[in-house]
Amino acid sequence: MNFRHGIFLIMIISLALTGCGKKEEAAPSAQISVATPATESVPEVAAQTGAKGVIAGRVLYTGTAPVPQTLALDADPGCQTFRGGQPLLSEELLVGSGQGLQNAFVYLKTGLEGRSFNAPAAAARLDQKGCQYVPHVMGMQVNQPLEIVNSDATLHNVHGMPQTQKDFNLGMPVQNMKLIRQFAQPDVMIKFKCDVHPWMNAYVGVVPHPFFAVTGADGAFQIPEVPAGTYTLEIWHEKLGTQTKEVVVSEVSPAAVEAVFA
Repeated sequence: MNFRHGIFLIMIISLALTGCGKKEEAAPSAQISVATPATESVPEVAAQTGAKGVIAGRVLYTGTAPVPQTLALDADPGCQTFRGGQPLLSEELLVGSGQGLQNAFVYLKTGLEGRSFNAPAAAARLDQKGCQYVPHVMGMQVNQPLEIVNSDATLHNVHGMPQTQKDFNLGMPVQNMKLIRQFAQPDVMIKFKCDVHPWMNAYVGVVPHPFFAVTGADGAFQIPEVPAGTYTLEIWHEKLGTQTKEVVVSEVSPAAVEAVFA
């Protein structure tokens, strides 16, 4: 090999090596656009949000409103004195304006299973005043204290007749005497009477939660702060029996209930 051939061979090899070492530019990668599904605005479950609502309504009586009976107080002449000469009328069936039924006990019967509610420390109060129980119908919670008071200067005895627990009969001979009772189980309703004054009676509904009410003179009631959900509402009346209503409670608007007794 002569000198020229050698130089030529070196140049060819150098060009080959330069070509092999040159990097190819990568083609631009394709930009893939993936559509993200729109997220729907799903309302939270009421139990998770703590949503609460109101149950409001009226209890009506469609029959002819009876004239309340005047009760005889002959068993204790002092009762007339305690009442200031005012007659004592039966509270068994009171119908007010617009056929409203008074003294109906309204409460949530089902729908709260699995939930617990602390009993109030403050006592509910049942008075004996003017030889009658005041109030005639009331509600309280399981394990809440019930303060029973004798506001009259005469002997009363408090005879409680629960359906789910033991009867009791407590003498209260002294004016302003007070007794405390508690009920460990639900009971709708507990009847109270006075054996000394047979016309005296009252009813106490004991429930495991604070969602109850007693209808007023116009038959109206309201149960506030009810957790949103579906419930069975029971309406109890001492003479007319019971009715149930299915109610759905939300925080949007009050659950309206109307119950009619004949």
